[in-house]
Amino acid sequence: MLKLLLDEHISPRVANGLRRRNRAIRIRYMVEWDDGRFLGQDDHACLREAAAQGLTLVTYDRKTIPPLLKTWAEESRPHGGVIFVDEKTISPADIGALVWALTSLARETGRWDWTNRIYFLRR
Repeated sequence: MLKLLLDEHISPRVANGLRRRNRAIRIRYMVEWDDGRFLGQDDHACLREAAAQGLTLVTYDRKTIPPLLKTWAEESRPHGGVIFVDEKTISPADIGALVWALTSLARETGRWDWTNRIYFLRR
């Protein structure tokens, strides 16, 4: 089952929009997740805890997350899945487009096992 964790660079308005469109979707964003304990923490700590809670990270970060995922794969360390968003495809300012794309993704793939899955979100 798909459970989303929005990284700290994604507006909480996206979480609110997703919740309005689909009440069944489980979604967290960094500010509210574990009372903001992971705000500003390194990616390793966030991914580790997200995996422990069965959360799939949604992020625009294609600079630091991919090398971390490569290291984890080499160490056979599981993660809860990562959904990459490209700012050229869906601007971080386009809340509606991101909500729509994530809603569609949840509808199509919500029952998948997201462990170790990497997905590139499309408009």
